[in-house]
Amino acid sequence: MKAVATHPYADNDARWQAVLDRDAAAEGIFYYGVRSTGVYCRPTCPSRRPRWENAVFFETTEDARRAGFRSCLRCCPDEVTSQQQVVAEVQRLLDSVDPSPSLRDLGAAVGFSPFHLQRLFKRSTGLSPKQYATSQRAERLKEQLKNGATVTSATYEAGYASSRAVYETARDELGMNPSTYRAGGQGAQICYALLESPLGRMLVAATDKGVCAVKFGEDTDLVSQLQAEFPRAGLSLDDTAVASHTRAVLDHLAGRQAHLDLTLDVRGTAFQERVWAALREIPYGQTRSYSDVARMIGEPNAVRAVARACATNPVALAVPCHRVVRASGEISGYRWGRERKTKLLDQERALAATPAPNATIAAASREYSRI
Repeated sequence: MKAVATHPYADNDARWQAVLDRDAAAEGIFYYGVRSTGVYCRPTCPSRRPRWENAVFFETTEDARRAGFRSCLRCCPDEVTSQQQVVAEVQRLLDSVDPSPSLRDLGAAVGFSPFHLQRLFKRSTGLSPKQYATSQRAERLKEQLKNGATVTSATYEAGYASSRAVYETARDELGMNPSTYRAGGQGAQICYALLESPLGRMLVAATDKGVCAVKFGEDTDLVSQLQAEFPRAGLSLDDTAVASHTRAVLDHLAGRQAHLDLTLDVRGTAFQERVWAALREIPYGQTRSYSDVARMIGEPNAVRAVARACATNPVALAVPCHRVVRASGEISGYRWGRERKTKLLDQERALAATPAPNATIAAASREYSRI
């Protein structure tokens, strides 16, 4: 599968650092060749690292072979590519066959035992085939409802066995019942505030259940993003309604509140929610690598899936995805910009290392706000 332009290894400097770190999050995204030996490898290859001037990077193993390189016998990059093709085929089957095939049927289709396939698929995606099918079914339901299909039609087109099945699970998957979602969130009330912060313009939005978005950027873009999911929801610019939330966020950014304890109303896949919960356990002023987080949730091989979950976090700061860095400690990409991530980590480290007196923290906060 080809890498996409949004991944954090889009330039050769980042790829070289991943090779130096043997960064597991880069697995399958690119491969590197060694000019002096004519061999191409995975980023995590245990072989001695080449010199920078001898390294060349490829997006696929096919690209490497076309350039005249041969597969490394130690890290077996073609075997990894083969496994990715198996995962892609299972995803295709889960996306196209209705009802979703059983694990046994999937294994038979790709020539793997059910046990082996379950481990391979979960290692690659962070989800079991069943969890993946459930997630995709919910996405199909959303698309059908957004496009104006009736609830009954959308229910069966998405792959639900009955209307009862969709109503039993829809509140968790959609955040509301299907008819409300179909109406573009009509009847749902989302209040938001746009304000200046030490990290630039910020949007804080909340439902009656809790904070659903904390984002940074330009005002127009931020509101457009909020409108995109529920175009007919009751969106209102209401500083008062979210005042307690914005005050907590600003206190956190100023260093007056190390633990940002907001009630959240966010929904993701089962895997995303496990990752987001783990991120909230990372102490203020500390960082963890993507591999560390994967181990925290008991999925040590799901490093790439962890990185994707971090990239889709809708509530900056409350779910501190900025505290996840590369294995080398180098700052990686961030949904709201690497510069913001650097500032956040610098401030947290400085304040965490400073004795508690409020005057010292306040002084550090004022200095930070002038950055």
